[in-house]
Amino acid sequence: MSDKKRFFEKSFFSVLGLILVLLILVLANILFARVNIRWDATGENLYSLSDSTEKILRNLQHDVTIKVFYSKSIVNTPSYIKNYANRMLDFLSEYENYSNGKVRIEVYDPKADSEEEEWAQKYGLEGVQLATGEKIFLGLVAAAADQEEVIKALDSTNEERLEYDITRIILRVQSPNKPKVGIISSLPVMGQPPNPYTGQNPQPPWYFVTELQKTYDLKAIGPDASRIDPDVSLLLIIHPIGVSESLQYAVDQFLLAGGSAVIFVDPFSTAGRGPGTAENPPLKKLFDAWGISFDNTKTVADFSYATRVRAGNNQIEDNPFWISLPPEAFNAGSLITSKLESMLLPAAGVIQKTGTSGLTYEPLLQSSVNSALIDSGSVQSSVDQIRRDFKTQNTKFDLALKITGTFQTAFKEGRPKVEKKAENETAPAAAQEPEQPPAAPPLATGIKPATVIVIADADLLFDGYYLHRQNFLGFNIARIFNDNLNFVFNSSEMLAGGPDLIQIRSRGKFEKPFTRVKALEEKAQLKWLAREQELIKKVEETNRKLEQLEGQKDASQRLIASSEQEAEIKKFQEEKRRINRELKIVRRNLRAEIESLGRTVKLINIFLMPLLIGIFGIVFAVLRRKKSAGV
Repeated sequence: MSDKKRFFEKSFFSVLGLILVLLILVLANILFARVNIRWDATGENLYSLSDSTEKILRNLQHDVTIKVFYSKSIVNTPSYIKNYANRMLDFLSEYENYSNGKVRIEVYDPKADSEEEEWAQKYGLEGVQLATGEKIFLGLVAAAADQEEVIKALDSTNEERLEYDITRIILRVQSPNKPKVGIISSLPVMGQPPNPYTGQNPQPPWYFVTELQKTYDLKAIGPDASRIDPDVSLLLIIHPIGVSESLQYAVDQFLLAGGSAVIFVDPFSTAGRGPGTAENPPLKKLFDAWGISFDNTKTVADFSYATRVRAGNNQIEDNPFWISLPPEAFNAGSLITSKLESMLLPAAGVIQKTGTSGLTYEPLLQSSVNSALIDSGSVQSSVDQIRRDFKTQNTKFDLALKITGTFQTAFKEGRPKVEKKAENETAPAAAQEPEQPPAAPPLATGIKPATVIVIADADLLFDGYYLHRQNFLGFNIARIFNDNLNFVFNSSEMLAGGPDLIQIRSRGKFEKPFTRVKALEEKAQLKWLAREQELIKKVEETNRKLEQLEGQKDASQRLIASSEQEAEIKKFQEEKRRINRELKIVRRNLRAEIESLGRTVKLINIFLMPLLIGIFGIVFAVLRRKKSAGV
C-alpha cells in the first residue's frame, strides 16, 4: 500500500510540476510579447533605426499613420520582392516601437477588385503587372492631420535609402509648408518645353530636381534677375554662365543677410556648354571677396582615382579626367560627407584658397596626390597622350570647399548700375513685370553668419553620372549607383536648416570593396606609370637620334641603315626588353601579393576559426572535468 501511495504521490507531483511549467511558459510568453528585444549584428547597424530617426520620432508634433499596400496574397510574386517586403515591414515595426505610439502601421492587401485596391489607386500607387495579368502593389502612404505623402512604389534595388524615404515623408506630413530653394542655372536642369521651330520634344527636369521637389519648393531664377525673394532658404547656383552683375549683387546681399548657397562651377561641362567659355572664372568678383579662386581653363587629371570608361575607339581605358572618388577622398569630419563612399566627377576643376580674414575653409572632396592640373581642352585627348606628358604635382586638390563665417560685400562701390530703357521703349502692359517692392539699403558686412559650398564640377548633377534607368515589367526603375545625389541632398538639407536627415541617408552600403587589394593595385600602377613614361621617353629619344643620323646621309644612302643607326636601334631594343622585364616583374609581384592575401583569408576562414572553436571546447571540457573531480 505504501508503494502504491508513493507512486500516486510521485505521479501527482509530476503532473503538478508539468502544469506549473506550462503556466510559467504562458506567463513568460505574455510578458515578453510586450518587450521588443532585437540585436543588429551588422557593423554599421544597417537594420536598425539611426539616432537621427529616433530623435525625429521623439519630437513628432502630430500622430502619423503609415498605410502599407502590399499584395501579399499573390503567389506569383517574385521571391526578391517578397523578401524585400518582409524586411520592409519588419523595419517599419521599429518606427512603431520607438515613436511611443505616435506612429501607427497599417498593412493592406489590395486584392483584385477589392476596396483596398481602389484605395491604392486613389492614392496613386503604381502596381507592377505580371505576365499572369496580376498586379503587385508595394507602396505606402503617410498621413497626419490634413497632410498626406505617398511613396508610389518601394524599389528593392534602393534598399539603402529606405529609412531616409520613410523618415522624410513622416517629417513632410508634420508641416504643410516646404522650404523654398532658388535655382540659378545655365543648364536645362528644370527641363525644357517643346520647340515647334526645331521639332525638339519636351525635356523633363533632371532627376535631382524631381527628388528635391519632394522636400522643397523649387523656384527658377533667371540670369538677369535683380533680387532674390526673402523667403528663399537656399540658393543652388549651377554652371553660372552669363549671370548678370545685378544678379551677382543680389546673391551677395542674400549671403550678407544670412542666406546660404551651394555653387557648382565647371571647367568643362560634358552635359552642357563644354570648354572655352568667355568668363574666367564665373562669379569672379564674388569669389575674390570670399577668398577663393577657380580657373575654368584647368581640369584635374587623377590617375589614382581614374574611372574605367569606353573610349571613342571602343576600347576600355582608365580615364584620369573622370574621377571616381573613394571613401578616403571625403572629409570624414563633416556631416555632409562623413558617410559618403563614392562619387563620380567628370572633368572637374579645383577650388583654391586665396585667404580672407574672418572666414573658415573646410575641404569636403579632394583628389589624390597622384594628380595634376591640365588644360581643359586636353579632356578630349587620348589617355595615352595624357599619360605620356603627365607629371604628378604631389598634392591633394580641393574639389569641393565649404566656406563659413560673416561675409563682406564684393560690391564696395554699391549697387551696380543697370542700363535703363529709352523712354519710348515701353513694354506692352501684358509683358511688364509686376511692381517690385523698394530695394533694401545695401549691406557692406554680413548681419548673420552664412555658409557657401563651392564644387568644381556641375556634371555630377546630370542623370547619367549617378543613376541607371531601366524598365521592369512596364515599371520604370531608377537605380542609383553612387553618392552624387546624396551629396546634393546632404548639402541642401544642412544649409536649408534640416541636418537630421543627413545621418539617415548616408548610412553606408551593403557591399564593401577589398581595400587592401585596391591599395596593392594603386601601388603597382604608380610603378607601371613611371616605367611606361621611361619607355616612351626612350622611344622619343631614339627617334630623334635616328632622324639626326638620317639627315647626315647622302642621297644615295637614304634606303640603307648606317652602322650608327643599327647600333642605336639595337641599344633601344635592349632598353625596351629591360623595361618590359621590369613591367612583367611588377605585374607578377602584384599577382603574387593578391594571391598571398587570398590564401591568408582562406586559411583564416577554413582552418583558424574551427581551430579556435576546437581549442575553446577542449579547454572548457578540461575545466569542467577538473571541477567535477574536485566535487
